[in-house]
Amino acid sequence: MFDKIKFFLEENVVAYRTVHHEPTRTSEESAKARGEEVSVGGKALLMKVDDTFKLFVISAARKVDSQKIKSRFGAKKLRFANAEELLQLTRLVPGSLPPFGKPVLPFELFVDTSIQQNSKIAFNAGSLTDSIIMQTADYFRVANAEVFEFGV
Repeated sequence: MFDKIKFFLEENVVAYRTVHHEPTRTSEESAKARGEEVSVGGKALLMKVDDTFKLFVISAARKVDSQKIKSRFGAKKLRFANAEELLQLTRLVPGSLPPFGKPVLPFELFVDTSIQQNSKIAFNAGSLTDSIIMQTADYFRVANAEVFEFGV
């Protein structure tokens, strides 16, 4: 996945920096390993909205407001993908999910407005030991995401 993301970024002429670090399990650990503020982290979350999995990205310093997502989609049910579903659908483990939908991952992508508040975005790139840091403007240029506010 790390190579797939790098290829996608290079194909789209995006400048980025990679950081190889100790395995990180939390947004705080990832931020420390990268030498970045927690708010710069792009936390990618696979969620099941009614019967469909969708990918959501929010600043690692914020939490998801379930009601805002349910309201946006007129959904009755909303839950996070469990570890088994994540592995089956992406071949990734929790904490390694990158903030990209199609063509990197087969999901519609939705990004919280909190991501727009930073000049850069940092994220675990398909592993718990490899991160990518890039300009937020470049991220939005290639991510093909719908932006709406779903964080608190």
